[in-house]
Amino acid sequence: MPAKIVAASVQFEHANGDKERNFAKIEAFVREAALQKVEILLFPEGCITGYWFWRNLTEAQLKELAEPLFTGPSSMRLMALSKASGMTIGAGLLEIDDNRLFNTYVIAMPNGEFQKHRKIHAFESDYILEGDRITVFDTPHGCRVGVLTCYDNNINENVRMAALADAQIILAPHQTGGCSSADPNIMGIINAKLWEERHTNPSAIEAELKGPKGREWLMRWLPSRAHDNGVFYIFSNGVGRDDDEIRTGNAMIIDPYGRILAETWVADDAMVVAELDLSLIENCTGQRWNKTRRPELYGPLAVPTGREVRTRELRFDGKGA
Repeated sequence: MPAKIVAASVQFEHANGDKERNFAKIEAFVREAALQKVEILLFPEGCITGYWFWRNLTEAQLKELAEPLFTGPSSMRLMALSKASGMTIGAGLLEIDDNRLFNTYVIAMPNGEFQKHRKIHAFESDYILEGDRITVFDTPHGCRVGVLTCYDNNINENVRMAALADAQIILAPHQTGGCSSADPNIMGIINAKLWEERHTNPSAIEAELKGPKGREWLMRWLPSRAHDNGVFYIFSNGVGRDDDEIRTGNAMIIDPYGRILAETWVADDAMVVAELDLSLIENCTGQRWNKTRRPELYGPLAVPTGREVRTRELRFDGKGA
């Protein structure tokens, strides 16, 4: 029988610096996912600690918020949930390691093992360092996954490297959409009043979440990451207030042909669930194309051009993204 995995992606509005409140939401979604026999459960980037407010914190404040990985209270709490539910669970936080800070995604697995991914293209603060590796590992559920956090997914080479390391599923935690930008062709700020009035005027905010500031922007590139690399994609995102911006949610799960298996554009905390048929991967378009690669032609990809800049420098050059 072909291997099948039940996966879920969550979007939720986090509270800045309020780990207890954020964990209450995580625990509620774990209970809901358990009822649907979910095996892999994905939460957004930075959702344990809060996210976008990091850029306004001093180094001392960031270090007060951050935790060591695996031995810290949030890691241990996530592991307890994983063991109790039998699920592989991922969530984002601010990590401190030997006095260094990282935007890190921690994955707890029910066999007691942890994995982590340090965001390769971190830009949130001068005090937060970039990760230095593509993260790919096997889960106890019989599948191989890669992790790429938010901006990491913008770089085609990152996804291709994960696929070449035999990742079948890309876990893609985000805090995106509704971002400030001077470029009128991408995203753009959402009026916070629309979010505050979401219960009385849901159609107005949902039009924004589905439109060019949210889903329409994602559709320009996200399905192609799955299709061109022959992998499933689990996209988890914040929704609602993230400091001074409104995140657009759009939690979704995409198959290796770029088809959306499950999605939501509701202006609220939500979860989507889909069964991933891993047998689709072997002969899908992206995997077949990858077999015809010409590696001997690609040497220049690993040679600096002299035009490279740090992600933070590009992100804040006034044009955004």
